[in-house]
Amino acid sequence: MRESRESRENENEATDKDTAAAARHARFGRLPEPVRAEDMVEERPATAPDPARHAYDPDEWMVRYCL
Repeated sequence: MRESRESRENENEATDKDTAAAARHARFGRLPEPVRAEDMVEERPATAPDPARHAYDPDEWMVRYCL
């Protein structure tokens, strides 16, 4: 009896190992889809745009002070 119980345990272990191996293969059997570099990088300005930065008119001072 002892041998038959051990043989059943060995068969159960082998079946469990096969099942576990099949589950691992189903989950990790292939590599994930590659991710493009464009999808990994997000470009944002480092600072908020300053509206006064481009508001200067180089000819304005001539009109105000020279005419």
